[in-house]
Amino acid sequence: MRLDEFISIPDQGRVVDAIGDAEKQTSGEIRVHLTPKCGNDVMKDAAKTFNRLEMFKTRHRNGVLIYVAFESRKFAILGDAGINAVVPENYWEQEKDTLLEHLKAGDPATGMCKVIASVGEKLKAYFPCEEDDVNELSNEISYED
Repeated sequence: MRLDEFISIPDQGRVVDAIGDAEKQTSGEIRVHLTPKCGNDVMKDAAKTFNRLEMFKTRHRNGVLIYVAFESRKFAILGDAGINAVVPENYWEQEKDTLLEHLKAGDPATGMCKVIASVGEKLKAYFPCEEDDVNELSNEISYED
């Protein structure tokens, strides 16, 4: 399956726009990474991607990665140390449930946009936008085949 068969080009734009909207209110950073396949341990592959994208280089260690291996039918949501230290223990599981519901329904873009908006609100609560804030990470969807 090609990327545009999983998520259309207009829907990719919706996701990028959702990231931009969420990040307007926070110093936090959100990335979406899509890949057809991953290994047996999706969390390990997501962590490797998190590091390869240098998401740990944000000033407040408040980056969040939404990682989806669409052909493998696996996904993960990873937060860096700064955001993980302040969100409730079950927060990421709730966000995964939201995404899973929309993935099962064949509407990945809406699921990603909902998770991005929710994560943006959490980031805003703990890491509000600062006067000298800069966009530290790209808002574009990263992809590997």
